[in-house]
Amino acid sequence: MARIVGEDRTDVPAQGLPPSLLSDLMGQIRCDDLTVAGFDTHRRAWWLAQAGPGGDETTDEDADATHWEHYWDCEPCSHPDRSGDLRSVVTIADFYSARQWHGTGMYADYFKPLGIEHELMLCLPAGTPGTGGLGRTLRIVLFRGPGPDFSERDRALLTLLRPHLHEAYLEAERRRRPAPRLTPRQWQLLRLLAAGHTNLQIARRLGVSEGTVRKHLENAYRRLGVSNRMDAVTRAFPEGFSGPCRQAALAWRR
Repeated sequence: MARIVGEDRTDVPAQGLPPSLLSDLMGQIRCDDLTVAGFDTHRRAWWLAQAGPGGDETTDEDADATHWEHYWDCEPCSHPDRSGDLRSVVTIADFYSARQWHGTGMYADYFKPLGIEHELMLCLPAGTPGTGGLGRTLRIVLFRGPGPDFSERDRALLTLLRPHLHEAYLEAERRRRPAPRLTPRQWQLLRLLAAGHTNLQIARRLGVSEGTVRKHLENAYRRLGVSNRMDAVTRAFPEGFSGPCRQAALAWRR
């Protein structure tokens, strides 16, 4: 655990978390497979898909289609979207008995062919880079085949590690995407956005027109490589945000 929390990782991949970190995590919580997955339930797609060490990242379009076909009927899978709960670490057994689980379409058509019986799922906090937009979440999911389910110790351990896994993801994003080059005025506008201000409020605060604010933001979006307010804030401030900014972000997502 100390290594997971404190070790400086240099094996930063093109997306996701350092493989050495995932390997250490699998050493602490026994599992047969692990994935870091960016869910976009609005578009029925993944915006990030990283397998654990030694895992297969080959895209299977038929399996993907089957997953999304059953997604909303599968209570543990769709729990973050249905409840808005991104803090709880959940297992399949929180929602179904073994008999009920085996009777679901998700198990019969998707999990069983993959040899998966058990799942332990964690969501990273709202505002994590990449989660801007309707139905976008970032999850770490551990899988086991036949045999013992994940224990309460496993759940507690993953809960304790959640803030450290989040920080590791933010650090990986910082290394992948160095601080963007913006003008002082663009940084000023983005900080006001991050504090939850509207374009009109920003214009009044700075003594400029709302159209001028819009133009500055459009130029900032272009430099950041984004197309909306939420992604601009998370790209400019990958360490995350809270308070009024978080409330504004949730409003933008709705």
